[in-house]
Order: sequence, then C-alpha cells, then structure tokens
Amino acid sequence: MRIAYFDCFSGASGDMILGAMIDAGLSPGGLREELKKLRLRNVSLKVKKVLRGGISATQAIVGGKDEKRHSRSLKEIFQIIDRSRLEDDLKEKSREVFRKIASVEAKIHRRQAEEIHFHEIGGLDSVIDIVGAVWGFRQLEIDKLYVSKINVGAGFVRCEHGILPVPAPATLSLMKGKPIYSSGVEAELLTPTGAALLTSLGSEFGKMPGMKVEKIGYGAGRSDLPHPNLLRLIIGEEEPIAGKEKVMVVETNIDDMNPQFYDYVMERLLGMEVQEVFLTPILMKKNRPATLLTVICTGEKLSPVIDFLIKETTTLGLRWREEERSCAEREILPLQTRYGKIRFKLARWEGKGVNLSPEYDDCKRLALSHRVSIKEVFEEAKKAGMIFREGRYKNQKPSRRKNRDST
Repeated sequence: MRIAYFDCFSGASGDMILGAMIDAGLSPGGLREELKKLRLRNVSLKVKKVLRGGISATQAIVGGKDEKRHSRSLKEIFQIIDRSRLEDDLKEKSREVFRKIASVEAKIHRRQAEEIHFHEIGGLDSVIDIVGAVWGFRQLEIDKLYVSKINVGAGFVRCEHGILPVPAPATLSLMKGKPIYSSGVEAELLTPTGAALLTSLGSEFGKMPGMKVEKIGYGAGRSDLPHPNLLRLIIGEEEPIAGKEKVMVVETNIDDMNPQFYDYVMERLLGMEVQEVFLTPILMKKNRPATLLTVICTGEKLSPVIDFLIKETTTLGLRWREEERSCAEREILPLQTRYGKIRFKLARWEGKGVNLSPEYDDCKRLALSHRVSIKEVFEEAKKAGMIFREGRYKNQKPSRRKNRDST
C-alpha cells in the first residue's frame, strides 16, 4: 500500500501542505490546470524554491489580483465550488473540509455556520489550498495518510476577531482527540485550514509508520523562525506486517477482592468477546500481594470493558493504552486418532503452516472415556499431526473459527 507521512515539527498550513506535495512530485502545471476549473480569474498560484534553515523547500503563494472582497461566507464558498468544473467527489471532499472549519467557528463565536466568513484574499486562498490539497492527495496516489504529533506554536495571533491565543480556538477544536504539543516558539504554527486538511485527509496520528521511502517533500512556511519553518512529507510503500492489528490493553491492580470472583469476572469479559483476559501476581505498597488484571480488546470494546471493571470489581481506577500486535491465522482441523477425533489448531503465517497443536479438552475427554493416560492420547495426537504434515490429509477441509487468542 502506498502511504504518506506528514512530519509536522513546525505545524502546518494550507500553503505548506500544497508546497510539500509539489516538492514531493506533484506537478505545479497540472495543479494550475485543475484550479482553472474553479473559474477564479483574479487568483493565481505561484511556486518558488526557498531555503528555510538551510533546507531547500517549495513555497506555494496564492495571490489575488484586484481582489476587493475582504471575506466570503460559507454559502458563497460553496457556490464557487458548485459552479466549478471539478469532479463531483473532489467537490464533496472540499465542501466537507470547509464545513468542518465553519462548524467549529460557529460554536466558538455562537453563530450559525452559514454566518461564518472566510478571510485573507476574500477567502479564496482557502479555496485554492483546500481544493488543491484534496486533488493533490489523489494525484499522488496515496492510499493512507499518517500525521505526526503536531507543533501548534505559542503566544497570540491577531485576526479578524481580535487578538487570540495560539493555537487559535478553531484550530484547537479541530484537533480534538489528536496529539499536539508546543515547542515554545511564539508563532501560529498550525492554522485552521491546516488542521482541517490534516484531520480530513489523515487516517492516523502519532508515530511514523514503517515504510520504504520513495519521495520526500518540504513545504515552506511564510516566515523565518528559530527552527526550519517547514512541513515535511514522506511518501513510500508500507512495510507489510502479516496479521497486524491495533488493540487496547486495559489494566488494573486489585488487592482487596475475593479471589473466587476472578472466575466470574473472566467469564463475563470473555463473553463480551474481548481478545484475552489474564491475571498476574504482583506486590503493591506495603508489600501487599495483589493481582494485575489485564484485558486485551478492540477499541470498540474499550468503553464497555471499563464500565464492567468499575462496576463488577473492587478497583478504584484503571489505565489503558493502544498497542499493535500480529496474529497468525488460525484454523481448526479435526484429525482422526486411534482414540477418536481430536481438534487441532493450525497456525499459518503468510500462508504457510507454522504450528499444529491438539486441543487439550479433546485429549482430556478421550483419556477419561478410554481410561488411558492423557500422555498416551497426546502421543497419538502427535502421530496424527505428523501424518497431516506429511500431506496424507491434504484433501481435508479445515473449518475456520473466530480468533480470540492473543500472541
């Protein structure tokens, strides 16, 4: 899969996003031809090479010739997009980004979204930035966009509403649930347009994913700062990891619950279809023996798991984190032995069998019914497994089951 990563060590703005895309290989000529479909005769896009902190970068500059309008409403922006010759999916994605900005601005200033106005050169620079970025994302054939933790800046910024703290209220609202920080540089590093584009196009925020780098682009900010005022774009092929998935790990330390309750708690949690539940003996303060209860589940199950643990155990609090794991594909094979059929768990990695193990419950059942030792049943199971590996059961069709095991 072709992926990209925005490294936002100096924030992001609409023109920086455009500049980074162009620097990474997006055709400026092709972009200008696409923007002509907006029919904005008095607006131009200039592209030039600059240095920021000694690093070569591309700066995208949107200019308005004889533009007398100071602002445009959301309705007027939509009219520009709707009457353009852009493709329908590009129109809809662009409207979605503008709606996102207008929605947070409306809540902050206690207005209707339709009353929100876009400023700069009559709001037309935002149209160029947003439409251009959405089109560029598609042209660069990026399947998934990752975004780093974003440096938002600090201090204050002067705008149409007066002097506002950095990050601006609209920018901060757009970044809800996303990782941000400030390096202490007093400047508006992340703009509302930049925040809206990154949260609309980006799929995941945080660490750089594993990839084979193909292209690197630097988009230049307008001003010089103590650090390189750049937005870095890295494009490449994702390093595939078989069976990779994200899970939530929920933990709590318990030292005052009846140990008999753990059976009930674990049974109920497994009934909620979490991936795994396990207990670890630990020592807490004053050297008191305690139990670490760990639950592995999907993000969708996080809220009900937390609710259950608070209500059904004696814990007063818990913690959770997101982790990645890789799981082998699992299949259940019923194989015949001299004592009867035993189900085997067959694990496959990248299509190849890597492990074959008999189900303990089946071995126990057959040992009891035939009044033989469980070791004998396991030995027979091992023989059946060896026969299967040698290919004598190639025509046997496995039945798949839902995996609830951890690795």
